[in-house]
Amino acid sequence: MKGAIVVDTNRCKGCALCIEACPQQVIAMAKKVNVSGYPFVEVVKAESCVGCAACGIVCPDGCITVYRKKVEE
Repeated sequence: MKGAIVVDTNRCKGCALCIEACPQQVIAMAKKVNVSGYPFVEVVKAESCVGCAACGIVCPDGCITVYRKKVEE
């Protein structure tokens, strides 16, 4: 399985729960703020994402969408 996540940075409040939940350390805090003035998370190691959806499950604001694709080997 190959995964990918999309973060709605304008809704993210930077609680960092997703960073703690990610077993692959795919997500990190950005060095900037969104339109509401909150720091937000961003994808830093997209190639490591396995699509486990742990980040999306723990996000209290539903800012993370997780995609999964079966990879042919």
